[in-house]
Amino acid sequence: MNSSDSFIDEAVIEIVAGHGGNGCVSFRREKFVPRGGPDGGAGGRGGDVVLVADLGLSTLLDQKLHPLVRAPDGAHGAGGQRDGRAGNDVELRLPVGTVVYDADATIGADDAPPIADLVEHGQRMPIARGGRGGRGNRSFATSTRQTPDTAEPGRSGERRRLRLSLKLLADVGLVGLPNAGKSTLLRRLSAARPRVGAYPFTTLVPSLGVVEVGERRFVTADLPGLIEGASRGAGLGDRFLRHVERTRVLVHVLDVGSASAHELDPLAPLSDWETIRGELAAYATTLAERAEIVALSKIDLVPADRRDARLDPLEAALRASGREVVRVSSPTGEGIDALRFAMARALETADVALLAGAARETAR
Repeated sequence: MNSSDSFIDEAVIEIVAGHGGNGCVSFRREKFVPRGGPDGGAGGRGGDVVLVADLGLSTLLDQKLHPLVRAPDGAHGAGGQRDGRAGNDVELRLPVGTVVYDADATIGADDAPPIADLVEHGQRMPIARGGRGGRGNRSFATSTRQTPDTAEPGRSGERRRLRLSLKLLADVGLVGLPNAGKSTLLRRLSAARPRVGAYPFTTLVPSLGVVEVGERRFVTADLPGLIEGASRGAGLGDRFLRHVERTRVLVHVLDVGSASAHELDPLAPLSDWETIRGELAAYATTLAERAEIVALSKIDLVPADRRDARLDPLEAALRASGREVVRVSSPTGEGIDALRFAMARALETADVALLAGAARETAR
């Protein structure tokens, strides 16, 4: 099974909590005790289903293959005042970054508020409660009703249909058109080894790598290539745009070395940049406002004696829009360290802004 087969970021599952055990009707029957009273025990509580976030998981493949999760029922009560054993709780372990929705919500899936957002390892949330056990007949005995022959049935456990949506948790996201050089760049920046090839849509699944700058380490995601219309589902579509949502910094990888037309118009790559910017904004306006670095990729394919003439106008236009620009070559390593430091600086600025925003919310 290759990575494109095993990476699943959406699944619909059904969860069923355990039923409570039935209460028992029983009377004490012992030698020399002719008028033994009621001694029927209560049924045990049904098991709960509990969601647990697990950093060791990275796909919803198991939920796709096994869409029914059921907790054990409680045991029935018995005579001799023996209560039934409670059903064990079942832990449904999901990747960190999983967002859980009610699959039967009447409003649109894109607008439905999530039931749970699993963002921390070990985070737990009971999602379906087990049914209560029924009372045995000893619970119904009173001074005026000393031989009740009534017991309660156990209650049904909760049953729910859930839609699971995995959004990768990464500090930095690499975005750009297919074959812009994102996978090769991630390999150079980190120890990750994503698939690389000279054809569109080489990356069919997001890849994660850890980048180190001095004492700082941060996670960078190589996100599948986007094309015009991606926010409406074209190409790999908005299936992968959701993975950009949790990143704090974007690195827009812009191919400046592969198209011969660029020699005629140094500003031609701007249209590629604007295409991706438009798709990000169409998917979520907050993405267009995120901190962004532009990495001019494949500069090794531009002749050294014409490099400044081809790249200076493009770089000036991008800087005028407020973007930091770094020229990089993944095969030669040129500009890689500069890009690492730029990413670290952008994350520090994002952290400061996040803390300032949290302080303002606290002061209100």
